[in-house]
Amino acid sequence: MKYSAEELTPSRVVSELNRFIIGQDEAKKAVAVALRNRWRRSKIEDDFLRKEITPRNILMSGPTGVGKTEIARRLAEISNAPFLKVEATKFTEVGYVGRDVESMIKDLVKHAVNEKRKIETEIVYKKAEEVAIDKILDLLNVPDPEKLPKNEENYDEKFKRQSDYRKKMADKLTSGKLDDKKVTVPVKPASPIPVFEIVSGSGGIEEIDSMIKDMMSNIFPPDGQQKGKKEKTMPVSEAFGYILQNEAEKLLDNEKIIREALEWVEEEGIIFIDEIDKIIASGSSHGPDVSREGVQRDILPIVEGCIVNTKYGAVRTDHILFIASGAFHMNSPEDLIPELQGRFPIKARLLSLTKNDFVKILSETENSLPAQYAELMKAENVTLNFTPSGIEEIAAIAFEENNTTQDIGARRLQSVMEILLEDISFSASDKSGSKIKIDKAYVSKWYKSARENEKLSNYII
Repeated sequence: MKYSAEELTPSRVVSELNRFIIGQDEAKKAVAVALRNRWRRSKIEDDFLRKEITPRNILMSGPTGVGKTEIARRLAEISNAPFLKVEATKFTEVGYVGRDVESMIKDLVKHAVNEKRKIETEIVYKKAEEVAIDKILDLLNVPDPEKLPKNEENYDEKFKRQSDYRKKMADKLTSGKLDDKKVTVPVKPASPIPVFEIVSGSGGIEEIDSMIKDMMSNIFPPDGQQKGKKEKTMPVSEAFGYILQNEAEKLLDNEKIIREALEWVEEEGIIFIDEIDKIIASGSSHGPDVSREGVQRDILPIVEGCIVNTKYGAVRTDHILFIASGAFHMNSPEDLIPELQGRFPIKARLLSLTKNDFVKILSETENSLPAQYAELMKAENVTLNFTPSGIEEIAAIAFEENNTTQDIGARRLQSVMEILLEDISFSASDKSGSKIKIDKAYVSKWYKSARENEKLSNYII
């Protein structure tokens, strides 16, 4: 459910997060307050003071699979904010092989522009659809009463007759009854320049590919400005989609879309930097450690607030909310360079999940794994019934496997569920109408068998 910024009080944000994430109250509270502070800042009338108030960025630490990414993703979802997840390990210091840290802002802007374009397209869709219907009817040589000369004999009678016929044909078109008819449509000529994909490890020329494409589109103008339009014969269904897309694009105000997208990013953007612990130097003063610390120093101005030039325009990062996270198995947040630590004033520690947490994840969260698998099997007309005892046994097995092998948090539940239901999923298409009860006895029998043939340890890494 989408809420307005005013409606997203901290308690409501936490309540929404509780629908999908079990526990981790400290982290939920931190992100809820950070989100609310954005709305509070927007209500400050003093422009100078409002600009001075920067986001309270958050650094989450805790084992893998406990909800760090999910908290950030759901926060963006409920607040309808442009969101980007990046992995710190994908970046390297300028001059080394890897992505430029500024690419995270460019990617966020690109996402925001695409989302704004999608929204605007939906707005103009109805008008574009009406135009497309008229053009298809013209291609089908259906008389247009609006083109009837006013001085035509029996004008009123002919106008009504043609109007009725055109409306009848329009109804047939929208109902799909004319889909198989063929029409000849003017199409954009193929570009005389081949499209090259430029791949480079240097972040400084990441945008070259799109820049070249933009340059070529200016050198060779699009449809309507090139000589020698081409025509293509195609079914009405295909032609309608082609014309509809073209008409929608014509109605879009690209300048407005870009302007609103840039503002959206600057005021409401959220960037989630995962695996930030992996760019902490281990203590040596040469080799990879130099690059790791260099990445931190390159990320610093982005988080502090700077101007990043993108293909759509300049973007200030001062008020983008940054949420960083890491497992910190071999180090701690205090090992980040002091300047970067200072840009993440809110620290939230996420705890390892218990067996009881696993039970709640399987039974209380919205769109839980048992519900997902039950819906999948319903497509084969097979009914899966997960009993409370079965869910508790699955949770116990996942918890035990985390303790005896590697702790991967809630991701273990997916692995256990997948192998538990492997045989059912494989044969479901041959068991239409059957009902299968997943209780403690069923799960225990499967687990014992899997343990004996070592299938479980091989499957669940």
